[in-house]
Amino acid sequence: MKQKFLLSLVWCLLLVTTAWAQTRTVTGRVTDADGSGLPGVTVLERGTTNGVSTSADGAFSLTVQPNAFLVVSSIGYNTQTISIGNQSEINVRLATNETVLNEAVVVGYGSQSKSEVTGSVTQLSSKDVENVPVVSFEQAIQGRTPGVTINQTSGKLGAGVQIRVRGASSVTASNQPLYVIDGIPVTSQDVGTDVEPLNPLADLNPNDIESITILKDAASAAIYGSRASNGVVLVTTKSGRQGQTKVNVGYYVGTSETTRRQKFLNAAQYKELFTESLGNIGITEQEDLEAVFADFGMDLNTDVDQNWSEEAFRTGKVSQYDANVSGGDAKTRFYLSTTYNDQTGVIIGNRFRRGSARINLDHSITEKVKVGLNLSLTRSVNDRIPNDNAFTNPVQLNALPPLQPKIDPETGELNQRTLYTNNLVDISRVTNRAGTYRSFSNAYLSFNPIKNLTIRTEAGADFLNLNEDIYAPAGTSSGGNTGEGFSSQTQVLNYTTNNTANYLLTLNEANTIEALAGFSFQRSDLKQTSAEGRGFPNDEFTRIASAAIKTGGSSSSRDEFSFVSFFGRVNYAYQGKYLLSGSVRRDGSSRFGANNQYGTFGAGSVGWVISEEGFLQDNSIVNFLKLRASYGLTGNAEIGNFLSRGLFTALPYADQAGIRPSTVVGNPDLSWESTAQTDIGLEFGFLDNRISGEIDVYQKNTDDLLLGRQLLYVNGYSTVTENVGKLENRGLEISLNTRNFDKEFKWNTNFNISFNRNEITELTAPIQSGQLASVREGEPIGVFWGRKYAGVDPANGDALYYAEDGSTTNDITESPLQVVGNPNPDYTGGITNTFSFKGFDLSVLGQFVYGNDIYNSAGIYQSVNGDYFDNQTIDQLDRWQNPGDITDVPQARFGDANGTQASSRWVTKGSFLRVKNVTFGYTLPSSVAKLGFLQTARLYVQAQNLATITNYDGYDPEVNTAAFGQGNYVLGVDFYTPPLAKTFLVGINLGF
Repeated sequence: MKQKFLLSLVWCLLLVTTAWAQTRTVTGRVTDADGSGLPGVTVLERGTTNGVSTSADGAFSLTVQPNAFLVVSSIGYNTQTISIGNQSEINVRLATNETVLNEAVVVGYGSQSKSEVTGSVTQLSSKDVENVPVVSFEQAIQGRTPGVTINQTSGKLGAGVQIRVRGASSVTASNQPLYVIDGIPVTSQDVGTDVEPLNPLADLNPNDIESITILKDAASAAIYGSRASNGVVLVTTKSGRQGQTKVNVGYYVGTSETTRRQKFLNAAQYKELFTESLGNIGITEQEDLEAVFADFGMDLNTDVDQNWSEEAFRTGKVSQYDANVSGGDAKTRFYLSTTYNDQTGVIIGNRFRRGSARINLDHSITEKVKVGLNLSLTRSVNDRIPNDNAFTNPVQLNALPPLQPKIDPETGELNQRTLYTNNLVDISRVTNRAGTYRSFSNAYLSFNPIKNLTIRTEAGADFLNLNEDIYAPAGTSSGGNTGEGFSSQTQVLNYTTNNTANYLLTLNEANTIEALAGFSFQRSDLKQTSAEGRGFPNDEFTRIASAAIKTGGSSSSRDEFSFVSFFGRVNYAYQGKYLLSGSVRRDGSSRFGANNQYGTFGAGSVGWVISEEGFLQDNSIVNFLKLRASYGLTGNAEIGNFLSRGLFTALPYADQAGIRPSTVVGNPDLSWESTAQTDIGLEFGFLDNRISGEIDVYQKNTDDLLLGRQLLYVNGYSTVTENVGKLENRGLEISLNTRNFDKEFKWNTNFNISFNRNEITELTAPIQSGQLASVREGEPIGVFWGRKYAGVDPANGDALYYAEDGSTTNDITESPLQVVGNPNPDYTGGITNTFSFKGFDLSVLGQFVYGNDIYNSAGIYQSVNGDYFDNQTIDQLDRWQNPGDITDVPQARFGDANGTQASSRWVTKGSFLRVKNVTFGYTLPSSVAKLGFLQTARLYVQAQNLATITNYDGYDPEVNTAAFGQGNYVLGVDFYTPPLAKTFLVGINLGF
């Protein structure tokens, strides 16, 4: 027996030894698509528990059995299974799993799995906004966001951008969404002194943005309560990730031209039209004609042919340098960046520069305690040009007659003896500069006292310091005979603290409950100091201190508001397919009356992931199908800060101090506008998610509109702000994504289209602007209200208008006031096609707007067929001249007001299709890039606003003048508003 036992033992030892000799150690490195090492990747021998995780640089070493297979997996990447064979060294490159990455959606005070979101949310990534030649990130996402209409309003650099989320929810309060950067609400309204707004969001570097999430319905936005009626835009900046340190640098340079220019009369055409115009009122003799022209500073016999309309524009330039470093380990992650952007506008005198730096840090003190800091500093300088309504606005040069030269032949200098202001004089000598220092910052502490409970406290500040300096020397139209100066400094400190507790509970693996409770406090303080003066020694002395006379200003003024809020949210999921969510927020605001300082806002939503049901599982057609519905209440608090109070103003008299009441009556019952919104949505994915998308229908009903009611001046008060009126928005949104080809050649398409119908359902009295824009019960916001033009009488050339009974009349007073246009589009949208083949990639973004009208209010001066001596658009040559002529342009009669009054004559269709962005790039193979000690290298060319198809005859259909400082119901008005820029650039991105 003993011998048998020993023989068996020896045999077993031999077997084990033989088996051990057959195992092998495999080493290697796991990298991402850029060639950077991936830490924490699981490398597992298939069918066993034998495995390791990669080190900080992606390296691993594992002993496996002969003919083993390795399974390499990591969250956010496609899993790979690799046969070892006879190899002892294996290097693996993991491809990004876009589906997995896109599952995490940023929402208010946290994030959620996309499949479990029961609200209507649109999320964009960094690739949508980086390296695009725009001043602010909103311009880069035009055409990409269903339900969100973005209008640049003007081709001026740094000008305000108009955004509407599911239509306009207010008449005179703000319609702009709430902007939250890294969890902190920021100043997004213009704080400057000019009637034409600046865009405060231009101070954020688009290349620092990781994601942009737009909360559109009440279910997603009600967590922000009283400021969520217009939607919420959440911006998350980039952060470092554990792994190899990455260094990226980029540079692009390009040129810009106007997207479009109008054509005006040359000298011969001008003489022809105006001599005929004068002849039609009885001035026909050459001598008399010459005398009339001379009265307006023109020589009828001159050979001058000055093309003034071209003088307002130039070839612009754009360039940007940027660099960032990111990385970290299990304890500390970091992201550092710096950028310098310089844009010279297509309008003379306009230039924008921005330099920024950012540091984002996250540190794990222990496994349960984390801290972080996000800090940025931006310096931007905007060389501005006058607002559209100013005579010194360069675009108004097109009003000057071509018979007057740019250069005065007597002095050899810029001609100042022109019909109107020669803006070239002011542009060359006047300084109009807005300089901003801006810092977005926040710090947080996160603590996990027990499993699944996270307590987080954060404090953030948005500091904005704006300096506006204007100096107009003597001899300019702005400076007069002595010179004029203006200086203003505005300082805004906006600080917030958020404190939240989030608990995740899982019961029986089928029930998941996530609960959030929080407290928030925000305060904003604005201080402004300004001064004006005139009488300067010379152009070397430009500060107000050098002025002989201080003509005005304020030593200091202050504005402030605060919010205190309590909020909570509960999300419930059963088996990952039955979803329920509810949120509530109670806000207190200093802006509202003593009787209504607190308001409660809430929302509830449900979702059903139909594709998780047994009857749809394991089918090859439907991959994902979710039905969701929501209802909730949100508010709008964006009004003046003291409208609920009766304020007093200092009133000095001689050497005595006094006070007087303001002209606005305080209203202690003033409260929020409230918007109730219902949303039903369907999300789907078919054929291995090659076809996916979302469909939403919604209705928004807004009550208690914040409106200023005019009072009789007999009591010394002008207005009182009250909660009166109602409006509604109804809409449909469709978003569709397709993977048309998905092999070595890839072609993806994203299409979105949005329909919105707006109507004022209750209003105490109509509101009418001087630009035809109107607010009336039963009509959309901003409808054009005026006389309806009926063309030209072919018998005598009279301008005709529609009378009450539908007939035509040449007496405009017999034409009733009526709706003559609607600036709100029938639908908007965009389509993006992306192609890639090996290292080449191509992206084409198209944007479209259909069904809106534009009122070209400048047409009253530049398209009135010789009623003024302003130069005219070329279409005025199609005037009526002989009986029987069929045309829309009346007979030219100088000063006779034949068709010159405000009417629908200048209301035209504003629909357009624009090729918004085209980018073509090439990424070098990694083997080639490494020869230059690079991880990645990409070259690209890009065109912005490449082509525009439209029937609008003005400069640009994407227009909304802000020159008159009127309410936000003034939409689609064009008054010498400059066009957008068409930009071509070439760039390079390098990764180390």
